[in-house]
Amino acid sequence: MPAALFRGHGGVMVLELSATLQGRLTRWAQAGYPRECCGLLLGRVNDGVVHVDDVLQARNANAERAGDRYELDAQDFLRADAQARARQLDVVGVWHTHPDHPARPSATDRAHAWDGWSYLILAVGAQGVDALRSWRLDGEEFVEEAVRP
Repeated sequence: MPAALFRGHGGVMVLELSATLQGRLTRWAQAGYPRECCGLLLGRVNDGVVHVDDVLQARNANAERAGDRYELDAQDFLRADAQARARQLDVVGVWHTHPDHPARPSATDRAHAWDGWSYLILAVGAQGVDALRSWRLDGEEFVEEAVRP
């Protein structure tokens, strides 16, 4: 889908993520530190807003570089996709952590990104989660989405 379909009012892209789901992600990020954690966002896109109804954990299949890379476990992805379909939802994005690194997409994130999905990144350190930001691929570059509860 063209990125323009995901633009909300005034050209701003919006990801709606409840405080409850943000709290769940924060707990998972802290529990997984100092490894990168990852998972999927389930929901739907309506009127240019990505509504996240649920967040799921996935195993990081990148055991060699788990401190600074993630690779969604294929079986976990298939289970999440089946769960989304059963609930009449879609997989609308991926979440992952950046241990001791800002919540901005890396070159590796860009190389593996898919058009049309949100990429929610949690910056996590020894003191906890510092930031939670979402991004969407727009052509060759990431554009930040506003995150609101």
